[in-house]
Amino acid sequence: MTPDQYAVAGNPVEHSRSPTIHAAFAAQTGQTLEYGRLLCPLDDFEGHIRRFAAEGGKGCNVTVPFKFEAYKLAKTLTPRAQLAQAVNTLRFDADGWAGDNTDGVGLVRDIERNAGRPLKGLSVLLIGAGGAAAGVLGSLIDAGPARICIVNRSRDKAEQLQASHAHLGVPLQAGGLDDAPAGQDVVINATAASLVGAGSPVDARVLKRGGLALDMMYGPKAQAFLDWAARHGAEPRDGLGMLVEQAGEAFHFWRGVRPETQPVLAALRAQL
Repeated sequence: MTPDQYAVAGNPVEHSRSPTIHAAFAAQTGQTLEYGRLLCPLDDFEGHIRRFAAEGGKGCNVTVPFKFEAYKLAKTLTPRAQLAQAVNTLRFDADGWAGDNTDGVGLVRDIERNAGRPLKGLSVLLIGAGGAAAGVLGSLIDAGPARICIVNRSRDKAEQLQASHAHLGVPLQAGGLDDAPAGQDVVINATAASLVGAGSPVDARVLKRGGLALDMMYGPKAQAFLDWAARHGAEPRDGLGMLVEQAGEAFHFWRGVRPETQPVLAALRAQL
């Protein structure tokens, strides 16, 4: 039996642990599939994805910087992908591609279950307003924090994200990076700063001693942010748990089977 083909599509993708994660999920659940990496040129994401699908691919995860483009390629969208207007998971159905965004549920599960931080009633700072931030904001709101502040280098993008989610019932603020409020219970870095090892894009006053500071990146690229958080008394956390949890949700979207994520996360942590 020929294994079904899946991949992570983005630029860059060589660092991605997704092939390891999905191989573990497949072994755990008895699914026959192979999962690779698909490096897409910045100016031809659509062409590469269509070629992969035409050659028999069944679906793909989408990472930076193509989540907004993936949204436009999907014929049908889950409610959370519609809200985010960004897609990180495509399924190549015969009657049209289906798009989902599993980033938010992955992030919230990691914070609440793996890090042991229920979000209900907390103050949350979300740094960034691109595809990564758009993908998680709805799920963060669903978790019931007291308030969320979105800050971004371009204030107008933060305000657009605020406006598109304002109807969901949790107080939202938006502003530039200098507008980030002090003493936040949870600080989430959803910018691309860690891709170049740039550390934190905001001042350390945003951190609360004993609060959680999470970077969506993982491995060496996240280290500058994690070191910054630890130096200022916060609990640092990288994005590896989020990656595994969102992958579990994507696996279910493709295969209809929900894998156990915590053993896979523990194995990856042991390797790093």
